[in-house]
Parts: sequence; structure tokens; C-alpha cells
Amino acid sequence: MKKMIAGLMAATLFIIPVTQTFAQANKDAVKDTVKEKAQQLASEIVSNYGVSGLQYAILDEGAVTLSDNAGVYDKATKAPITKDTMLGIGSVSKMYVTAAAMMLADSKQIDIDKPLTTYIKDFKMADDRYKQITPRMLMNHSAGLYGSHYENGMLFGDNDTSNHDKLLLRLQTERLKSAPGEYSVYSNDGFQLLEQLVERVSGLSYTEFIEQRIAKPLNLSSTKTPLDSFDRTRLAKTYFPTMNQAMPVENANVIGTGGVYSTAEELNQFAEVLIGNRTDILSAQSAKAMQSHEYKKGIWVSDESNTFNYGLGWDAVSLAPFDDYGITALSKGGDTMMYHAALISLPEHNISIAVLSSGGSSLYNSVFATNVLLEYLKAEDIIPDILPDKSFEPSVKVDMPAEQLAYSGFYGTVGSTMNIAIEDGEIDLPALLGGFIPAQKYVYTGNGQFKNQEGNITLSFEQQTNGKTYLKLNSYLNFPGVGQTLMVVYSYQKLDPNPLTQATKQAWENRNGKSYYPLNEKITSIFYLLQSYFVKTVSVNTEYGYASGTKIVDENTAVNVAEIPVMDGRDAFDLNFYTLKNKEYLMIDGSSYIREDAVEPIFSGKSSVSTIPSSGHAVWFKIDKKSADKMMTVDVPASGGFAVYDAAGMIVNFSIASNENSVKLPKDGLIVFGGQAGDSFTIHLKKQ
Repeated sequence: MKKMIAGLMAATLFIIPVTQTFAQANKDAVKDTVKEKAQQLASEIVSNYGVSGLQYAILDEGAVTLSDNAGVYDKATKAPITKDTMLGIGSVSKMYVTAAAMMLADSKQIDIDKPLTTYIKDFKMADDRYKQITPRMLMNHSAGLYGSHYENGMLFGDNDTSNHDKLLLRLQTERLKSAPGEYSVYSNDGFQLLEQLVERVSGLSYTEFIEQRIAKPLNLSSTKTPLDSFDRTRLAKTYFPTMNQAMPVENANVIGTGGVYSTAEELNQFAEVLIGNRTDILSAQSAKAMQSHEYKKGIWVSDESNTFNYGLGWDAVSLAPFDDYGITALSKGGDTMMYHAALISLPEHNISIAVLSSGGSSLYNSVFATNVLLEYLKAEDIIPDILPDKSFEPSVKVDMPAEQLAYSGFYGTVGSTMNIAIEDGEIDLPALLGGFIPAQKYVYTGNGQFKNQEGNITLSFEQQTNGKTYLKLNSYLNFPGVGQTLMVVYSYQKLDPNPLTQATKQAWENRNGKSYYPLNEKITSIFYLLQSYFVKTVSVNTEYGYASGTKIVDENTAVNVAEIPVMDGRDAFDLNFYTLKNKEYLMIDGSSYIREDAVEPIFSGKSSVSTIPSSGHAVWFKIDKKSADKMMTVDVPASGGFAVYDAAGMIVNFSIASNENSVKLPKDGLIVFGGQAGDSFTIHLKKQ
């Protein structure tokens, strides 16, 4: 018997190391599967989605279990991105200022449900309802603010703080677009106000607060803001499609809303704070509060699965498709002009994934993150299998009830209006979701729904508790080789006719189709790369009484009417026109624009001088047939620069980015000079 027992023990001792070896080999194989999936998706994004470099990492129970990259840090040298390469994280920065505010709440220095004026005494607006705004409303996007003040917020190699310094002054003359708390719609200004709240209460600059209260305790050496001193060569190079060279360093000087730089690994380390695993920094109670379903407190598009359902700071606190697996997933995406980021955290499993890129879109990064994370969950036996992407049958048109015709009419959103005509059960619509959905036809398929031919996009009309009728969009977007995502939003709201007097109608008809060029934007602004992004072209419908999505009030004023939750009601504006020395100007959000009719052709002789006026305003010129095709060389002052556009508004040369002071002038294009007041540019023109 003893021999038998000894034999069994020997066999057992022999089996254990074999089993452990097998288990380790299996675990390594699982990790290889996840890594292979990530590399495959990353390669697709870099090859086909405008990304020059991608960096990603997974943190599980505090340990990095995947960290990799694709593409390059620098196209010229082909040097790869590494785990230590820094990138901008755009609006994922909102999670830092949200955490900072909640840290102050933990220490009883603020109450997030008391009026903001308790802590920022000089916060005032031209709308008495501002007194109802609380820090919570800033964090859940329900404060009712118009949205964003971008002026001089996104600059090349320039960390000017004027956007931060002037925000309170700008808000003093502005109204709210909704009652505080009525509904949540994405707002950047709310997080700029949170930044100022943190500064006022803590006594530290916001950059110092991040360094001392977040980065240092977490040992984050690569988490910085534009106001920090650090080696800028650590930042991944960025590129613009029509320019060959790398761009200068991008500074998002709207730090609270989008100005933090980091790495994928360090962003995951910070996510440990957000999901309640670093109670030395943020209490578990506050981390949990940030995950609350704040969006349900006001008007909302639906309780369905979605990409957007706001918590405090978070874009989503129940992210699709993880809710299909019974898993709570938190997400935040972020975009600057050049950098893009996505963070997804699973608080119940202590897992986070961060994806950062130069080029592309946070939407691509989020789809990438979702699919890699699902593969990881399967490998860890947290989910049994990965559900297939939703598939669709071609739409079949059916007879439409007559009552659907009542939804025909005039609709508006921020920046645009359109007539929706329902004819024979069909609707033709322009591009939606910022162009992710192309212009196409939708047919009635029953149950109050209209679908596109492929069946992946569903339209319906809903009347909300505020009395507004909305066009609801339920869309499954497919990104070939990367994956699928779901977005449910209200895209447009129905508008009532707004009758105009003859004099008012005439004044606005004279503006229809006219473009207005910005004067206040610094020449270091990234927006000069994309003229269409900040040149305002007014589109007028005098039959209904609206202009560029705003409601015409009188001959020179139109005000926002968009009251659309989620995303499409963001960044609202009013239009205010004024005349100075027989030239018409447009004022939006405190920034001035000059009408195209007031812009003179550039002098076509051999030499001329252009000087920045005492106002510091940019100076614009047209390129007429006399100067077209000539080579322009400019003697540029140290604080100045210029940009040249072709007739389609595409950038031909931007001296700040290219360091080139000579350019062939395109026919019917535009030139803008910018710098400090008194800066003079000597302009030389030469025939080719």
C-alpha cells in the first residue's frame, strides 16, 4: 500500500509541473491571439483611415497586459511610435478636470450641487438663469451653455492663455440655449469653467493641480499640458493631408476641455482613479458618482443602447455593445485637429483600454478599442464568445399611413436648415452625422420608421416632452476592416415659420450665400489649415425666417433655436451684424468676421506693404486675374505669418506650418496676413 501511495504521489508531483506548463502555454497563446487581433486592426487603421501613428494599451488589475503600436512617430525618418511617445488626448482631458472637481468635493471644498457662482464670484451671463448652473451640470453637459469658444484655443507652437483668460468676459454678454438641467448636449465651455473652478478653489493653476494632485501620486511622467515645460520632441509628429512636412507642435490651449498630452499606458493608469481603484486620490464614492446615468435627468433621445449616455465627464456610462454582454463599460473619446483618443473602462472587471493616434478620428479609435477589448474578454473567459456585428436586410417599402405626412416640414439644427418632404413614403436627406452618413433616400418600412436601402440606418420622428418634434437617427456605422458602432441621436428639430417684415427679408436676402472671414484668430491658429472650418457662409431662408440654423429677429440679428440633446445641438451661436465705415461685419461668440464684399484684391504690382492694424485684426485679400499665377514672396515679421487658399478654400501655403514664404497665387483664391498690431509684410509679386 505504501508503495502504491508513494507511486501516486510521485505521479501527482510529476503531473503538476506539466499542467502548469500547459496552462502557461495556453495563456501565452491567448495573449498572442489578442495581440494578433490588435495588430491586424491597427494595421487597417493606419493603412486606410488617415492615421500616421497609433498607440494602444490594456491595463488589467493594475498590470499592463498589452502595449503596442502601429505606424510611425515621424514619416520622414520612419521612426516608430513607442510606448513612451506622447500624443494629445483631446476631450479625454475632460476626465481630468472632472476628477479634479470631484477631488475638491471629496475634501468638502465644493458641493457639486451648489451654484457655480458660489465658487466663481465673477461668473455672470446675460441670462438670469445662469445663477442656477452647478458644477454637476458642467460635468454632465446640462448647463445650457451654447457650447464652445474656440478663438485662439488651438495654436501651433503657441501656448497663449487668452482663451482661458477671456472666457468669463465673453460669457457676460451671452445667453443660455436652455434652462440649466433641462437636457444634456455636449459642451466644451462647461469644462473650461470647471478648470477655472479648480483654480479658484485650490489656489493652484490647473496645470499645477494636475502635476501635484494627479500626475505625481500616479508617477505619470508623460502627462503634461501646453503650459508645462517638457521635451516637445516626445510628441508624435502630426500631418495635414495637403502638406508634405510634419506640422508644428499642436497646443490645445483649452486645457480643461482638451489640452492634456499623455501616453496610452499612462492614460490607463489614470483610469484606475476614475474607476475607484486609487482612493488615495479620488474616493470610491466619487468614482461611482461619475458613473451615474446623468443623461436620464433631462430630455434624452432614448434609453436604448448607444454610444452616448452621459455620466459626469464620461461620454457613455453604458456603452454599446458591452451592454449586450451584461458588462458596464464607460467611455470617453477626444479629438483635437491633429490628435485623437479613446478610453474604455470596465469598472466591474478593473480593465481599461486606451487608444491614441496622430490622424484619424476618436470614432475609429473607439471602434478599435471595442473590438480589441472584446477579444481580450473572450480570451480571459469573461465572455463565452463575441457576438457578430449586426447584419441587415435590404429595406422593403410598405404603404405609409397618412398621418406620417404631418412630419413633413421645415427642420433645423446648429448651422443649417432643410425642408423634409415625405412623398410617396420616401424621404431624400443630405449627409448626416458630419458626413459619416452620405446623402441618400429613405423609404417607409412600417412602425413609423424610414430606412435606407441597406437597412442599417433608421429614421423616425418623435415629439418630446418639451413640445419639440425631432428627427431621430438610429445608425449602425460600419468601418471596413475595423468594426461597427451604433449611434442614436436627434439630428434635426422641426421649426415653426417665422414671418419677416419686407425690410428684414431684404436685408437677409442680401446676405444669402455670402462668406465672412475671421479677424480675431491668431495667425498661429491651426484653423488656418482648413478655411471651411472657420469661414462663415450664411445660408438664408426668408420664406421661413431662418439663417444658418438661427431664427431671424430683425435686420441684423438672428438667435439660436436648436434645442437638441446629445451631440447635434452642440456649439450653437447667434448671428449679429454691424456696419463700420461702410463695411459689414459679423459677430459670433465675441469674434468678428468681415464680409467678402469688403475684401479688396491684393495689389498686383511688383511690391506692396500690408500692415496689421492697431486692432490686431487679420488682413484678407482676394486674388483676382491681375495677380493670379504670379509668384508671391513675402518678407514676414518674426511675429507674423500668412496663408493662401485656392478658389475651393483648400490651403495652398500656410507659412506657420510650411516655413515657406513664397507661393504661386491661385486664381480666385484668398490671402490672409496675421501678426501683432503694427507688423508689416513686404509683398513681392513676380510673373512666372
